[in-house]
Amino acid sequence: MAATHITPVILCGGSGTRLWPLSRKSYPKQFVHLMGEETLFQASARRLSGQTEALSFAAPLVLTNSDFRFIVTEQLQAVGIDPGAILIEPEGRNTAPAILAAALYAHQGNPDAVLLVAPSDHVVPDIAAFHDAVAQGLGPVGQGDLVTFGIAPTHAETAYGYLELAGQPGQGPVKLSRFVEKPDAARAQTMLDAGNYMWNAGIFLFRAADVIAAFETHAPTLMAPVSDALAQAKTDLGFLRLAPDPWAQAEDISVDYAVMERAANLSVVPFASGWSDLGGWDAVWRESDPDANGVVTSAGATAIDCHNTLLRAEGDRLEVVGIGLDNIMAIAMNDAVLVADMSRAQDVKLAVSALKDKQALQATQFPKDHRPWGWFESLVVGPRFQVKRILVHPGASLSLQSHFHRSEHWIVVEGTARVTIDDTVQLVTENQSVYIPVGSKHRMENPGKMPMVLIEVQTGSYVGEDDIVRYEDVYARG
Repeated sequence: MAATHITPVILCGGSGTRLWPLSRKSYPKQFVHLMGEETLFQASARRLSGQTEALSFAAPLVLTNSDFRFIVTEQLQAVGIDPGAILIEPEGRNTAPAILAAALYAHQGNPDAVLLVAPSDHVVPDIAAFHDAVAQGLGPVGQGDLVTFGIAPTHAETAYGYLELAGQPGQGPVKLSRFVEKPDAARAQTMLDAGNYMWNAGIFLFRAADVIAAFETHAPTLMAPVSDALAQAKTDLGFLRLAPDPWAQAEDISVDYAVMERAANLSVVPFASGWSDLGGWDAVWRESDPDANGVVTSAGATAIDCHNTLLRAEGDRLEVVGIGLDNIMAIAMNDAVLVADMSRAQDVKLAVSALKDKQALQATQFPKDHRPWGWFESLVVGPRFQVKRILVHPGASLSLQSHFHRSEHWIVVEGTARVTIDDTVQLVTENQSVYIPVGSKHRMENPGKMPMVLIEVQTGSYVGEDDIVRYEDVYARG
């Protein structure tokens, strides 16, 4: 029997505020290294790739926003995965418009397309067991059902929605009775004891035609704006930008509310082999194999006489030490530190809100500003100067640009840079420097095969990132 061809749809536009300070709006949790060598996004893409006896995965269809488009391609290339289409959402409108856009796009290419929709920030250690669960879902999909995956609960969790099954979970798909909102602790314990409730993983399997029909029946007002946004989409450097005007008319709503809670043709595949959405630092602690005292530490952290504690140092020159801590999570970065009781993990988003209210950059901006060509970080900022460390990927180049208010001094510390200043082009190697006067057109490129690192010293009356005029840009930024 031939393997069923499946198109993965990976949703990766979220901001992950509950894992602040490591996860921020400018660089959310799916792209950072939370667990192991791969990012959550990379692990998700690898989990939805390859071929088994029953499944054959196509190149992934990715939905993201404009800020993350180059991060998506860079991280996929790093793990040897070539993406299919990458659809750029003009703004976040929740999961229902995103999934409908993916279904309409896939249906155009293949009316019989089978889609596996998954968030990009989940942990599923047993990939073979997950593939087996997907294979079990193909039966109901063949009957026209929309399939969701229910996670066997291990504790009375209040941070997840639940699925009430029509019967007790067995070895195969079960009809869904209803969705249940995030419960309080008492209700969560009652559902755990009942045995026929499962966590809602937010992972779906269906034919594109069937989910489009469900939208037409249960959320018809989404059809026109999403269809128009796709019809008017424009190709941009290999990405497909959905049209912003019709997209803005789409309701901001989750697929659960828009379709799943109203549809009758739903089945659930129970999954009991380990899963987490890493929805808080308490989940990271649980998934990180605490020692006999319940302690988890990173490389730069030391725990002395601590219990049930998470200590993480997110920086090469940071050391975090905890003494006598109990049920505490402490995450330190170069620009921000979080210390909280483990029981308040879901309240970390309150910290982000408080920082936004005081207009602190740490609320949303990651210390490293990731760009299509690499990244930079500010080392020192003064009233008329700024010092940055800049990394440029092999073969990459910054735009040809100029500044009205600042001059720059570049010192190469690793690799070789090809530098353009007005009509002059020169190679600058390690321990060499070059000066760029105010107003000069200039560009930096890495012609080598290794990353190039330089220190940039800016001086002038204004050193903000918006003091820039771009003349040429291979990344087509405005």
